[in-house]
Amino acid sequence: MPQPMDPSRAPSRPLPVRRALSTGLATTAALIALAAPATAGAASGTPPRPAAAPAGDAAIRVTAPPRLPAPTGPRPVGSTSLHLTDTARPDPWVAAARTRELMVTVWYPARITPKGTRAPYMTPKESEITLKGADVDVRGLPVDILSRTRTHSIRDAAPAGRRHGRPLVVLSPGYGLPRGSLTGLAEDLASHGYMVAGIDHTYESAATEFPGGRLATCVTCEQPHGPDFWKKLTAVRAADVSFVLDELTGAKPAWRGGPLIDPARVAVVGHSAGGAAALAAMVADPRLRAGIDMDGTTMEVIPATGLARPFLFLGQPDHAPGGRDTSWDRDWRLLTGWKRWLVLAGAAHASFHDFAVIGEQLGIDDEAELPGARAMTVTRRYVRAFLDRHLLGRPQPLLDRPSARYPEIRLCSVAEKTCA
Repeated sequence: MPQPMDPSRAPSRPLPVRRALSTGLATTAALIALAAPATAGAASGTPPRPAAAPAGDAAIRVTAPPRLPAPTGPRPVGSTSLHLTDTARPDPWVAAARTRELMVTVWYPARITPKGTRAPYMTPKESEITLKGADVDVRGLPVDILSRTRTHSIRDAAPAGRRHGRPLVVLSPGYGLPRGSLTGLAEDLASHGYMVAGIDHTYESAATEFPGGRLATCVTCEQPHGPDFWKKLTAVRAADVSFVLDELTGAKPAWRGGPLIDPARVAVVGHSAGGAAALAAMVADPRLRAGIDMDGTTMEVIPATGLARPFLFLGQPDHAPGGRDTSWDRDWRLLTGWKRWLVLAGAAHASFHDFAVIGEQLGIDDEAELPGARAMTVTRRYVRAFLDRHLLGRPQPLLDRPSARYPEIRLCSVAEKTCA
């Protein structure tokens, strides 16, 4: 099956770009690896060439399931999965589907230190389908290895908090990736008091398993991936975000912890295509007070009047001002509220989600200079600093000047086209 171009590597006009294999039906190994430079044809949906097999064409050897880094906050974490159906909206990708169905995971502070079953990273079937779509050699990986990745949240633990006391963060993953690919970030935010909702955008990820074992696979991977496709995908994801907000914060919440959410303190954070969707969702839905784009090329969605709510760009060096991807340069002048542009030195496209850490433990080289575990540490800290500032009103000097503790982060000046 052709592997689609990631939107953060596919600008709306043809440019020489590098492809991050965090797209389509890819294995963990593929998701964290960067392929060789693609041609400009990739921007119009031409399938990029496959990634190379591991060095020496040797099989991967796994001695233990991967583990995510522990959350850094003081609160125990619970998580639950929700099956949500938008009866007012037909599915935009499958004509026969008269409703839009989504699987959503909510991570949250738990009432007490819970004793129970750790939440699965994904289902065994989702793991198997993801691995079968690999475009690198993954011999030696058990087909259920991703489902056995160790998390730090307890399944269906009782949520803790008072009515309308918890801020909410909605997460949108990269194209082709499951909602679980941002578990490391989600669990950390929950341990610091946030409710976090991660969305599986149906028919865009490798596999989404619904209750009862029904599976939805990557229908969109079969479609041409030109500019119109990415614009549609961004709009679909923005609508998914708004629907999830309706379900979690409405008069009759779809989850028992819904009444604990403060509907006036909601943010959206996304990686890659999810980052583009975060900006689109901010434009479309005034309930979103703040947003973050992690390494995702944006579409032209900001109106000429601008967007006055807080927004953060956080990316790898390719996303520096005046760099290979110019979409952030275009949008920067239209962001009229609080804003920052940060670059994570030594990062690759996959450095902003779990698979950099998982692949590291499987012995896969992600071609990033920055180790995956360190990238997660830095990403967690800066995402939380932004949210603490704009949802909780806590001053965050970390966002205003370079930090000796996090020297990998560069604060960018668009006017000078530098990051220091």
